[in-house]
Amino acid sequence: MRREKGTKGRIERANNHGFEFRKSEGQHILCNPLVIDGIVKKASLRNTDTILEIGPGTGNMTAKMLQAAKKVVAVEVDSRMVVELKKRFSGSEEGSRLQVLHADFLKQELPYFDACVANVPYQISSPIVFKLLAQRPPPRCCVLMFQREFAMRLVARPGDDLYCRLSVNTQLLSKVEHVMKVGRNNFRPPPKVESSVVRITPFTKPVPVDFTEWDGLVRLCFNRKNKTLGALFKPKTTVEMLEKNYKTYCSLKNIPVDPDFNISTVVTEVINSAGFEGVRPAKMDIDDFLRLLAAFNAAGLHFS
Repeated sequence: MRREKGTKGRIERANNHGFEFRKSEGQHILCNPLVIDGIVKKASLRNTDTILEIGPGTGNMTAKMLQAAKKVVAVEVDSRMVVELKKRFSGSEEGSRLQVLHADFLKQELPYFDACVANVPYQISSPIVFKLLAQRPPPRCCVLMFQREFAMRLVARPGDDLYCRLSVNTQLLSKVEHVMKVGRNNFRPPPKVESSVVRITPFTKPVPVDFTEWDGLVRLCFNRKNKTLGALFKPKTTVEMLEKNYKTYCSLKNIPVDPDFNISTVVTEVINSAGFEGVRPAKMDIDDFLRLLAAFNAAGLHFS
């Protein structure tokens, strides 16, 4: 048994360019050329584009993008992959248009890019999405592969089972579309989960809202998304949190704290006057959350 295991390991290492992929780090290399072609086509690359790729691995998708774009900037944290990538394109015309950054993507300051196309490490999917959405100027689009459930949360709409804080925050800042399902057998080694590709198009003029405060409200609402707003804001801990926020806001704005300001009363008045008495966060869309936040702010309540 031990000899068979060793033989299998040698075969796998030979097929994987001499090294073993680290599953714990999300290293599952996309190897089906038809799927790679489909993903790159969904990005509608131009020959003047600079493309950002996160986690290029051995460069299967990199090679395809170099055929369509002016330049590819590949960010890779694994030194073994960096060596393999440079070796693969060394001395070629494509290689002269490839910039490899040996770095942790989440810590790396990003250069300008027109679009991002990547099979991302699934365990850091959410931080990757919001780092890309914070990029200025925003990219034209991001075509990214995620674990299937995460992808479906990104595109979920009000009333869907997977509709959540991630859905609302992403859709506040961008248009999100599901474009392709990808089965596990298209990877080496095959992951335990199914995958999907989404296209994220950041809004060039996002809604002018304080995102920290917006996220504070959305986080609170989605703690129990199927409760009515009235029930969500009744717990003592929630009232105490809002009272603390109120006092902090007054201090920062140099506004006197009103001793008669009753948080519970104000919350009830805001929810009722805005027409949200029996409304549940699971059914609220972006405009609903914006209207609710504006009503709370107008009444002197803030979130963080």
